[in-house]
Amino acid sequence: MVTRFTLCCQIALLLFTCLPCAADISCLNEEGNPVDWFVIYKLPKYKLDEVGSGVEYMYLDESVARWQMSKYMINSSQGAIANTLNQLYMGKAYMANSSVYVLYNDGPPDLKYIQAYGHTKGVLLFDRAQGFWLSHSIPHFPSFPERGYIYPSSGKLNGQTMLCMTYQYAQFLKIAQQLEYLYPRFYNCSVPTAFSADLPQLAKLCEGSKPALASDKNMQPLVSSQGEKFTSFVKSKHFVEDIYTGWVAQVLDADLLVESWQTQGHDLPSNCSLPRHTMNIKRIRLPTSVRFRSYFDHSKWCVSQAYEDQVTCLGDLNREWAQKWRGGGLICSYNPVIYKAFRQLVEWYISCRMTGHD
Repeated sequence: MVTRFTLCCQIALLLFTCLPCAADISCLNEEGNPVDWFVIYKLPKYKLDEVGSGVEYMYLDESVARWQMSKYMINSSQGAIANTLNQLYMGKAYMANSSVYVLYNDGPPDLKYIQAYGHTKGVLLFDRAQGFWLSHSIPHFPSFPERGYIYPSSGKLNGQTMLCMTYQYAQFLKIAQQLEYLYPRFYNCSVPTAFSADLPQLAKLCEGSKPALASDKNMQPLVSSQGEKFTSFVKSKHFVEDIYTGWVAQVLDADLLVESWQTQGHDLPSNCSLPRHTMNIKRIRLPTSVRFRSYFDHSKWCVSQAYEDQVTCLGDLNREWAQKWRGGGLICSYNPVIYKAFRQLVEWYISCRMTGHD
């Protein structure tokens, strides 16, 4: 016999099980599903043999294992970047007190460029469970939360890279310490009071305060939500050195091939003065046989010259004289999928003897 009490319990249980579960904040892939990490390489408009749209991009994560040309355009409301950022925009996370978000860019949208800040660009969004860190090279991006996802027209000309990593909450306490060294320009952010005790660095940066640093640079190991190991290298403006040559190559004990946007007359030449060398990449060749020169590529990345080292880093700084005096960083990985994807892009680089190699 079914009593009224039993019937009510059954109805309540049915209603409870039908309620949708709140999804954890995460990097999202091309289909909108959670992933541990992904990399996007936006193609430049001007290539060696053609002029493109400036909004095509390649996508990479652990499941696809090699570069895939996206069926979406980067300025559309679909695709991995839009899916990931829409957790902030469409999810209205920027209006809630249950999560932290930060948008930073030395060249923010609609605001005047100020060189005093670190040469760094990115997004953080996380709650007490987990979230994502998106590090990228795109000026004037992303848009303010209330405007929704908008890709800037200025971002069509040059190549750009984006690295998204999913982390559990404890890792963001370490990331916050790294951001102090970068001294990024926070142009939109929210650190609710409930998080400020754990994240005093973020709260102060969000308020516009400049931190006092214990040293001029810092290295921090990070572990993604699925156990992928990354290393964050960050330097302040007080470490007056090319981050690739003077620090990262020596710590990683690897000769590096570096792709960065170098303006003529301000670029740093390939350098073999220290035990480990850094050499400038001059031409990129995609798996689709599309080729382009490095001065149309605003991305910043490097790979180990030796295949056995399998080092890949993505980040903020160009190999230019002026950027010795800027804060910025690199996020490095030993993941073989990431390494193989980037290493195969190197068509031509300049050795320290000023001869080309492939």
